Amino acid sequence: MTDWRRAATLSRTLLAAAMGACLVAGCGVISGGSAGSGAPGDTLTVMTFAPEGTAATNMPGMPAMARAYERWVNSKGGVNGRRLRVLTCNEKNTPTGAADCARKAISEKAVAVVGSYSQHGRAFMAPLEAEGIPFLGGYGVSSEEFQSTLSYPVNGGQPVLLAGAGHQLGRACGQVALVRPDTLAGDSLPVLLNAGLRANKMGDASDIRAAEDSADFAPQAREALSTTSGGKERGCVTAVLGERTETFFDAFRRADAQKKNPQISSVLGSLSQSLVDRTGGRESPFEGAYLTSWYPVSTDPLWDPMRKVISEHAVGQDGLDAADSGAQTTWIAYTVLNEIVNRFKNDEDVTARKLARALNQSQAVATGGLTPDLSWRYQDMRAVGGFPRIVNGRVSFQVVQAGRLVAQQGEQSMDMTPTLEQAPPTA
Repeated sequence: MTDWRRAATLSRTLLAAAMGACLVAGCGVISGGSAGSGAPGDTLTVMTFAPEGTAATNMPGMPAMARAYERWVNSKGGVNGRRLRVLTCNEKNTPTGAADCARKAISEKAVAVVGSYSQHGRAFMAPLEAEGIPFLGGYGVSSEEFQSTLSYPVNGGQPVLLAGAGHQLGRACGQVALVRPDTLAGDSLPVLLNAGLRANKMGDASDIRAAEDSADFAPQAREALSTTSGGKERGCVTAVLGERTETFFDAFRRADAQKKNPQISSVLGSLSQSLVDRTGGRESPFEGAYLTSWYPVSTDPLWDPMRKVISEHAVGQDGLDAADSGAQTTWIAYTVLNEIVNRFKNDEDVTARKLARALNQSQAVATGGLTPDLSWRYQDMRAVGGFPRIVNGRVSFQVVQAGRLVAQQGEQSMDMTPTLEQAPPTA
């Protein structure tokens, strides 16, 4: 035997021995296929990304909810016999961060991105589309989430919240001012709000722009106050600024020295129960504020299964709040993922493209009453300019009363899709 043959034989022997030892010790080799392949007994890899620790909007509850769901579902045997592996990524509120998270999902062979937040849809959707990876249950702040054929929204995003706010304020106000971020995503907000106002025979809102990460909203507060004062009917001021909404209304209260007290309002994600609690509960300056939401109020028993998972599996996640709209959206998105994967055959691989095909073709998925049953077949799409993939246009109307977000009396949940179908395209 030549020297090179002896060396090759020895190399193969050593490699076989090393692999055997690794299998015994559990070195991360998964029997039956690669990570993310999704065959029974394998690992089903997905990703959840959101901004954390930034100067603008942060959504730490989304990755925290995903990790809690991962622990819970794996304690029950996984998803249709497959262990769920959740990757999380800080999107950083930047296009680069969003693209980096998408590339990480690709490199880790994720079969889906689930329950995530980013306003930089162009940055993350293009790489996901190139690899056929579905984007399931995004928060709904980028137009691409309602345009890409690989996006599967579980709510109507900002479009239905703003159209709903227009409906809500159109019944209570004479003039309306909208304070919103001076960003590409923010540019669509006036059009959407005005659609709801026009449906109630109201004029358009004053459009007041603000830097997304501003710490000084005094100029915007004075402008909002001046544009909603002087009429016979009560003026309304709505702010949609994410975490900066509180900062704006602080400035607004200081500007309102004459106590004109216009009606204030916001939308889910900019106003929340945790914000009301943090600012005084019953004594909160948000007492009486209007709010539009995609989901039932956080005290509704429909959220009990999610609360149980948080209480039992949110290890080390003290800030995870069942009233957080990001956590709620993530819970619903993973509920859909679980149901769709359970429709695969026991011996069938779950790949990104197969999962997308199943989402495109499957009958409606129930979410325990938190949303209407969801389906993304061609016949389920609606004729909303710029947002053709809205399949759930439902909005609920809420008000802060005695320090709690409660359903607004006399206002039932409403499908805002017909209103949006009449609005000019925004994307």
